[in-house]
Amino acid sequence: MAQKQQKVDRTVVRNQPYKRGGIGIRERHNERKNEHYANPDIEPERFHLNIHFKKCETSYEKVLDGMLERGEVSARGLKPDAKMFAEMVFDVNTAYFDNHGGYDYAKQFFEEVYHFAEKEVGSPYILSAVMHADEKNVGLSDKLRRDVYHYHMHVIYIPVVEKEVKWSKRCRDPSLRGTVKEVIHQISHSKKWAFQTVQNEYGETKRIASYSLLQTRFFNHMKDAGFKDFERGIEGSTAENLSVTEYKVQQEQQRLKSTRMQTIESEMFLDDLKDRIRTIQPVYEEIQNVDSVGKKKRFGNKVELTVEEFDKLTALAKFGIKAQATIENLNDRLQEMTNKYNALKIAFDKLKEETKHFVEAVKEAPERVFNFLADVINKAKEAREQQKFESERQKMETNARQESPWQVKIEKPPPPKPKTRNRSYDRGSR
Repeated sequence: MAQKQQKVDRTVVRNQPYKRGGIGIRERHNERKNEHYANPDIEPERFHLNIHFKKCETSYEKVLDGMLERGEVSARGLKPDAKMFAEMVFDVNTAYFDNHGGYDYAKQFFEEVYHFAEKEVGSPYILSAVMHADEKNVGLSDKLRRDVYHYHMHVIYIPVVEKEVKWSKRCRDPSLRGTVKEVIHQISHSKKWAFQTVQNEYGETKRIASYSLLQTRFFNHMKDAGFKDFERGIEGSTAENLSVTEYKVQQEQQRLKSTRMQTIESEMFLDDLKDRIRTIQPVYEEIQNVDSVGKKKRFGNKVELTVEEFDKLTALAKFGIKAQATIENLNDRLQEMTNKYNALKIAFDKLKEETKHFVEAVKEAPERVFNFLADVINKAKEAREQQKFESERQKMETNARQESPWQVKIEKPPPPKPKTRNRSYDRGSR
């Protein structure tokens, strides 16, 4: 029996831009500022094991605003909703770190990854770089029967390119027109990661996405730094890493589906409960108001009511009478539906009991059962066709006997006419 092919460990880097309105979510996730996390595999008791190679002391937006105020970067010409932040997520298969020393090896690996990120985007423009060591790989943990954690690194940075600002044609000094006036550090994700034109081994030029080249540079940098036993991420793939994807999808699919169904049912129950509360709350308040209506006299059993209170109680009494009729009608309908349900349940249980041997037979030998049923159905079909053929043949024979041109029609001869005497002949002969 052939052995199962071992999964290949691959380096992966994802690069994603963000607007001001979306970076807060990433900050709360990366810096572990949330109180609750949608990812159930995050373990808060391991937060102290996360390593910051560069820590943001305030917030991502405040750091950016400070750099803009100091002129370290420029947002000249950008729209208010421009993508001014970006994030690189560096990753390798969970099993790779588990096989090479776990947490200590991951620290060394991602320290070198941080140096690569500095070279790619510039150290001054990195706002935060943190290695997460608190996310459990449930699939691999179940497989190995011990806790295994997925190590990866988030790098938040400002995408900056150097832009030459030239003197315009309206410059008073003709010698300065068209020359470089200043070089600014312009925020621009599209220019930072623009398509690049390269030549292949045959001298042919083609355009390649900058993200693909980033993947190659990341792989080569880590190889040159002495790390080994991994390959470059699959070109064009968006997978974080293959092993985690396999375990998350294949081994946890049923659990995720069950969890989702439970969540949906819980949400439906909560919505129904809220609807009931919204319905009952006004009724409860109305009852409280009714209890406080009227002023009991000091002597006797009578209660004094204002006109407004009397009208209100009268309206409630009328509504109560109508409601009582509606409730009785609904109770009748509920009883009717309950009876129908019970009848259907009895019929279903009876059908289930009558077919239980058939169901067991299908489970034990489905092919034999299907072949048997197919044979019975085919024979019944042939019998119906034969019966139909015989019926049509008899009908045709009957019609043929009634309309045959060779059938001789025998007619009876007419009765003979009675003989009469010829009076004139008799008189002459006399």
